[in-house]
Amino acid sequence: MRELELPDGVLALARAQSGCVARRQLREHGVGPDVVRRRTGSRRWQRAGPRVVVLHTGPLDPGARRWAALLHVGPGAALAAWTALGVHGLQGWPRDEVHVAVPRGGSRTPQLPGLVVHLAHRDGRDEVTSRAGLPLHGVERAALDAASWSAAPRAAGGVLAATVQQRLTTPARLRTCLRARGPVRHRALLAAVVEDLAGGSQSMAEVDLVRLCRRSGLPVPVRQSLRTDLAGRRRYLDAEWVLPDGRRVLLEVDGVGHVEVRGWYDDLLRAAEVSRAGETVLRLPALALRVDAERVVALLRVHLGSSGSGRHR
Repeated sequence: MRELELPDGVLALARAQSGCVARRQLREHGVGPDVVRRRTGSRRWQRAGPRVVVLHTGPLDPGARRWAALLHVGPGAALAAWTALGVHGLQGWPRDEVHVAVPRGGSRTPQLPGLVVHLAHRDGRDEVTSRAGLPLHGVERAALDAASWSAAPRAAGGVLAATVQQRLTTPARLRTCLRARGPVRHRALLAAVVEDLAGGSQSMAEVDLVRLCRRSGLPVPVRQSLRTDLAGRRRYLDAEWVLPDGRRVLLEVDGVGHVEVRGWYDDLLRAAEVSRAGETVLRLPALALRVDAERVVALLRVHLGSSGSGRHR
């Protein structure tokens, strides 16, 4: 083989693996360490750790970083947790690290910067799927792993809520996957969040609202009830109460994204467009449900009436 020629098999691997090729794959195609040394030394290739080379010298995009991590860990590895969810399309939960799971009975390979290797405590091979050629856990397994590996309970519940909100999965599928799991961190919380999501909550803020109402003896609102705005568009309300006297109280819970100027502008118009004469429309920051719960409860009692009664579910 002349120096400038590479086997077609190596080129095919590079195309399929975002430019990354494991040294073992090169050896299988007759490309020895001398070729690797010369090409990396002349800066035609670059190393991505001791086991992987990249057949170019440009920056590694997210796909290349994922492939480099998988090839470094070796056969049987799968993208896991937040990394797998990102490939499935989850927005708003980025992680700089690449999370990879190895099968039960495997071992933690020497680490690379930006690589986190998890030992799977159950086989889970039936939960590994493929997207763009990348082996990765399915949405439900990835979401539950991300939740159980989260230190903060709110983050654990939030990632489950996000997967449902973004239509990547359903509460029923999460419930089935959770029931099949053994002991996991935050299990009681995760089970409660799944049931709240099944009841209509579309974000962790809505889950917090439901919990706050139950804890305080307030009626649980109808969540994600459908309205038609002035332009005839279908809109969904975060929360709605119908009081015994027929009055309605609407509540919109604003997350961080609503603070942006465009989000704030659109949301104020949206709230006005879906409301009707005689209705009370409230808007609260999501953070207040956690850090200012007493103020939120006092506010709701004023608008729902001291008895806290009303039609709800």
